[in-house]
Amino acid sequence: MATDEPAYKVVGTYDTFEVRHYEPYIVAETLVRGAADEVGNQGFKLLAGYIFGGNKGARKIEMTAPVAQAPTKIAMTAPVLQSASGDAYVVQFAMPREWTLETLPEPSDARVTLRAMPARTLAVIAYSGTWSQGRYEEHLKKLQDGLAQAGLTWQGEAFWARYDPPWTLWFLRRNEIWLTLK
Repeated sequence: MATDEPAYKVVGTYDTFEVRHYEPYIVAETLVRGAADEVGNQGFKLLAGYIFGGNKGARKIEMTAPVAQAPTKIAMTAPVLQSASGDAYVVQFAMPREWTLETLPEPSDARVTLRAMPARTLAVIAYSGTWSQGRYEEHLKKLQDGLAQAGLTWQGEAFWARYDPPWTLWFLRRNEIWLTLK
Protein backbone atom coordinates (compact mmCIF):
# COMPACT_ATOMS: atom_id res chain seq x y z
CA MET A 1 0.00 0.00 0.00
CA ALA A 2 1.43 3.37 -1.01
CA THR A 3 1.87 5.99 1.69
CA ASP A 4 1.37 9.66 0.87
CA GLU A 5 4.57 11.75 1.15
CA PRO A 6 5.33 15.43 0.54
CA ALA A 7 5.82 16.11 -3.18
CA TYR A 8 9.34 16.86 -4.42
CA LYS A 9 11.59 16.86 -7.48
CA VAL A 10 15.20 15.70 -7.45
CA VAL A 11 17.24 18.65 -8.76
CA GLY A 12 20.75 17.29 -8.16
CA THR A 13 22.46 13.97 -7.47
CA TYR A 14 25.84 13.61 -5.76
CA ASP A 15 27.87 10.61 -4.55
CA THR A 16 26.40 10.49 -1.04
CA PHE A 17 23.27 12.66 -1.22
CA GLU A 18 20.70 14.27 -3.47
CA VAL A 19 19.17 17.73 -3.64
CA ARG A 20 15.38 17.90 -3.68
CA HIS A 21 12.95 20.76 -4.14
CA TYR A 22 9.88 20.18 -1.95
CA GLU A 23 6.51 21.72 -2.66
CA PRO A 24 4.67 23.35 0.28
CA TYR A 25 2.86 20.94 2.61
CA ILE A 26 1.09 20.92 5.97
CA VAL A 27 2.39 19.29 9.16
CA ALA A 28 0.96 18.45 12.54
CA GLU A 29 3.77 18.98 15.02
CA THR A 30 4.58 18.92 18.69
CA LEU A 31 7.47 20.04 20.86
CA VAL A 32 8.89 17.31 23.12
CA ARG A 33 11.60 17.63 25.73
CA GLY A 34 14.01 14.81 26.48
CA ALA A 35 16.80 12.71 25.04
CA ALA A 36 16.98 12.58 21.24
CA ASP A 37 16.41 8.81 21.11
CA GLU A 38 13.29 9.02 23.32
CA VAL A 39 11.40 12.06 22.03
CA GLY A 40 10.45 10.41 18.72
CA ASN A 41 8.21 7.88 20.48
CA GLN A 42 6.69 10.54 22.74
CA GLY A 43 5.98 12.85 19.82
CA PHE A 44 4.65 9.99 17.70
CA LYS A 45 2.07 9.12 20.38
CA LEU A 46 0.82 12.71 20.62
CA LEU A 47 0.57 13.12 16.84
CA ALA A 48 -0.97 9.68 16.32
CA GLY A 49 -3.62 10.67 18.85
CA TYR A 50 -4.46 13.65 16.64
CA ILE A 51 -4.77 11.71 13.37
CA PHE A 52 -6.65 8.81 14.99
CA GLY A 53 -9.47 11.12 16.12
CA GLY A 54 -8.03 13.33 18.87
CA ASN A 55 -9.40 16.44 17.20
CA LYS A 56 -12.54 18.56 17.04
CA GLY A 57 -15.06 16.36 15.24
CA ALA A 58 -13.12 13.16 16.05
CA ARG A 59 -12.12 12.88 12.37
CA LYS A 60 -9.59 10.28 11.33
CA ILE A 61 -6.72 11.39 9.07
CA GLU A 62 -4.69 8.97 6.97
CA MET A 63 -1.13 8.25 8.09
CA THR A 64 1.62 9.63 5.86
CA ALA A 65 5.40 9.51 5.80
CA PRO A 66 7.83 10.59 7.00
CA VAL A 67 7.80 11.21 10.72
CA ALA A 68 10.35 14.00 11.04
CA GLN A 69 12.29 15.10 14.11
CA ALA A 70 14.64 18.03 14.67
CA PRO A 71 16.18 19.77 17.66
CA THR A 72 14.94 23.28 18.32
CA LYS A 73 16.30 26.14 20.33
CA ILE A 74 13.22 28.33 20.02
CA ALA A 75 9.67 28.02 21.25
CA MET A 76 7.07 26.83 18.72
CA THR A 77 4.03 28.48 20.29
CA ALA A 78 3.04 29.97 23.62
CA PRO A 79 2.96 28.77 26.37
CA VAL A 80 5.89 26.50 25.45
CA LEU A 81 9.04 28.26 26.59
CA GLN A 82 12.51 28.10 25.15
CA SER A 83 14.57 25.24 26.54
CA ALA A 84 17.73 26.56 28.15
CA SER A 85 19.29 23.09 28.17
CA GLY A 86 18.77 22.48 24.46
CA ASP A 87 16.77 19.27 24.99
CA ALA A 88 13.68 20.24 22.96
CA TYR A 89 12.74 18.57 19.68
CA VAL A 90 10.04 19.21 17.12
CA VAL A 91 8.35 16.00 15.90
CA GLN A 92 6.19 16.29 12.76
CA PHE A 93 3.71 14.26 10.74
CA ALA A 94 3.18 15.42 7.16
CA MET A 95 -0.54 15.70 6.47
CA PRO A 96 -2.14 14.09 3.39
CA ARG A 97 -2.11 16.40 0.36
CA GLU A 98 -5.89 16.75 0.17
CA TRP A 99 -6.00 18.69 3.47
CA THR A 100 -5.38 22.42 3.98
CA LEU A 101 -4.93 24.45 7.16
CA GLU A 102 -8.56 25.53 6.73
CA THR A 103 -9.96 21.99 6.34
CA LEU A 104 -7.87 20.08 8.91
CA PRO A 105 -9.71 19.59 12.20
CA GLU A 106 -8.42 21.49 15.22
CA PRO A 107 -6.32 19.30 17.53
CA SER A 108 -7.94 18.42 20.88
CA ASP A 109 -4.52 18.41 22.57
CA ALA A 110 -2.99 21.90 22.83
CA ARG A 111 0.49 20.34 22.48
CA VAL A 112 -0.30 19.55 18.82
CA THR A 113 -0.20 22.42 16.33
CA LEU A 114 -0.73 22.65 12.58
CA ARG A 115 1.68 24.53 10.34
CA ALA A 116 2.30 25.14 6.65
CA MET A 117 5.80 24.20 5.53
CA PRO A 118 7.03 26.46 2.72
CA ALA A 119 8.54 25.27 -0.53
CA ARG A 120 12.22 24.61 0.11
CA THR A 121 15.31 22.95 -1.26
CA LEU A 122 16.83 20.21 0.87
CA ALA A 123 20.01 18.15 0.78
CA VAL A 124 19.00 14.58 1.64
CA ILE A 125 21.02 11.52 2.61
CA ALA A 126 19.12 8.21 2.74
CA TYR A 127 20.09 5.10 4.68
CA SER A 128 18.54 1.92 6.05
CA GLY A 129 18.92 0.42 9.47
CA THR A 130 18.22 1.17 13.08
CA TRP A 131 17.02 4.47 14.54
CA SER A 132 19.96 5.01 16.85
CA GLN A 133 21.49 8.38 17.66
CA GLY A 134 24.89 7.01 16.63
CA ARG A 135 23.69 6.07 13.13
CA TYR A 136 21.99 9.46 12.79
CA GLU A 137 25.21 11.30 13.73
CA GLU A 138 27.28 9.11 11.38
CA HIS A 139 25.04 9.89 8.40
CA LEU A 140 24.65 13.56 9.30
CA LYS A 141 28.46 13.89 9.17
CA LYS A 142 28.51 12.15 5.76
CA LEU A 143 25.89 14.59 4.49
CA GLN A 144 27.71 17.63 5.87
CA ASP A 145 31.04 16.42 4.44
CA GLY A 146 29.40 15.79 1.04
CA LEU A 147 27.88 19.27 1.05
CA ALA A 148 31.23 20.84 1.90
CA GLN A 149 32.92 18.93 -0.95
CA ALA A 150 30.19 20.09 -3.34
CA GLY A 151 30.53 23.70 -2.17
CA LEU A 152 26.93 23.82 -0.89
CA THR A 153 25.87 25.48 2.36
CA TRP A 154 22.93 24.80 4.63
CA GLN A 155 21.03 26.63 7.33
CA GLY A 156 19.22 25.57 10.46
CA GLU A 157 19.00 22.21 12.17
CA ALA A 158 18.90 18.83 10.45
CA PHE A 159 15.62 16.91 10.29
CA TRP A 160 15.66 13.16 10.84
CA ALA A 161 12.98 11.60 8.63
CA ARG A 162 11.74 8.08 9.34
CA TYR A 163 9.40 6.42 6.87
CA ASP A 164 8.54 3.03 8.36
CA PRO A 165 6.62 1.79 11.39
CA PRO A 166 8.64 0.38 14.30
CA TRP A 167 7.73 -3.22 13.44
CA THR A 168 9.53 -2.95 10.07
CA LEU A 169 12.67 -5.10 10.07
CA TRP A 170 15.62 -2.81 10.77
CA PHE A 171 17.41 -3.59 7.51
CA LEU A 172 14.31 -2.62 5.49
CA ARG A 173 13.75 0.74 7.18
CA ARG A 174 14.01 3.90 5.11
CA ASN A 175 15.63 6.78 7.00
CA GLU A 176 16.74 10.18 5.75
CA ILE A 177 18.44 13.28 7.08
CA TRP A 178 17.39 16.60 5.59
CA LEU A 179 19.33 19.88 5.64
CA THR A 180 17.82 23.08 4.21
CA LEU A 181 20.10 24.61 1.59
CA LYS A 182 20.78 28.35 1.49
